[in-house]
Amino acid sequence: MEFDLGWILLGLPLAFGLGWMASRLDLRQLRLENRQNPKAYFKGLNHLLNEQQDQAIDAFIEAVQQDPDTSELHFALGNLFRRRGEFERAVRVHQHLLSRGDLSAADHDRARYALALDFLKAGLLDRAEENLRQLDTSAHATQARIALLGIYERSRDWPQAADMAAQLSHSGQGSFDVRHAHYLCEQAAALGSDQAEQAEALLRQAMHIAPANAHAYMALAQLQQTRGRAAEALDTLLNAARAVPAAVPLMADRIAHLACDQQRHAEALALLQSHYQQAGSLDVLEALIQVETSAHLPNAPGQAERYAQHLEQEPSLLAAARWIRHESLTHEQHRAAFERALDRAAKPMQRYRCAACGFEAQQHFWQCPGCQNWDSYPPRRVEEL
Repeated sequence: MEFDLGWILLGLPLAFGLGWMASRLDLRQLRLENRQNPKAYFKGLNHLLNEQQDQAIDAFIEAVQQDPDTSELHFALGNLFRRRGEFERAVRVHQHLLSRGDLSAADHDRARYALALDFLKAGLLDRAEENLRQLDTSAHATQARIALLGIYERSRDWPQAADMAAQLSHSGQGSFDVRHAHYLCEQAAALGSDQAEQAEALLRQAMHIAPANAHAYMALAQLQQTRGRAAEALDTLLNAARAVPAAVPLMADRIAHLACDQQRHAEALALLQSHYQQAGSLDVLEALIQVETSAHLPNAPGQAERYAQHLEQEPSLLAAARWIRHESLTHEQHRAAFERALDRAAKPMQRYRCAACGFEAQQHFWQCPGCQNWDSYPPRRVEEL
């Protein structure tokens, strides 16, 4: 049987035509998909800009279904779920990304970091820590260490927090010395009475790291006083007053007590008088009155006169309440009621207020219980700000 070349000549144009038609169909389908995908993506972006998160999520889900291989859409969708508080869905999206074999190393680390944030926002600190520790050599290493630092603060794991703060300081990502010093102080406070020497070493290390941190000085003075070394405790507080003069109102009362017990009135008076003339703090004034009373100074003003002088300089409701207690009233029978009314009115003014979030408390905190910021409480009370 002979092979007829004519069939080949007839088949070639037919095959070419069929191939051309198929390519046109594929191109048309590709163009249709490309038009649909950006449309869904930009639709979601528009909803996001208008703060319509529900509609944005629906649009991104549609875009992901049309193009499941696009990692950027997965990242956008996962972040939206986290912002909405739907942590379980966010975790599933980012875990799906991590399970993909075609993901680049950079996107893999990015998905790992996003997954850690999901767990962190959900309060699963152990799982967040596990993922963050795997990013130590990635481009997200600094952010991961800062997030780990926050975890250790929340869980009050002060040794780990101190180590992480030291790593961040040494990496050149800003100074974490003040926070490092606070962690060492908290670590020392958690030690038992049989570990006093170790606690003192931690506090002295904190003073070396951050010389202007009053927390370390005051904690060391408290430890020294507890161990029967009152003279050293007073010396520590006097040094603290010189190193951190803004914190004198916080330590004025303890300086006065220790100075009276040690009969070192002159040193305390010189310090307190100097600071009171500069700042006019009511806490310092009360410490000054305590030392003057204990020293039995012949020419010292009376307590009522001291408070009256303070009132002339600063219209303080607290000082007025103190003055009433030491000043005789014409109608003595109304004194108690008058004092109660003043004390009640002055009570809100005796609080300390966080400068970062406004959280108020009766006592001074080194770390705000509300926003967790360190050193955000001014050393002076609300009325004196």
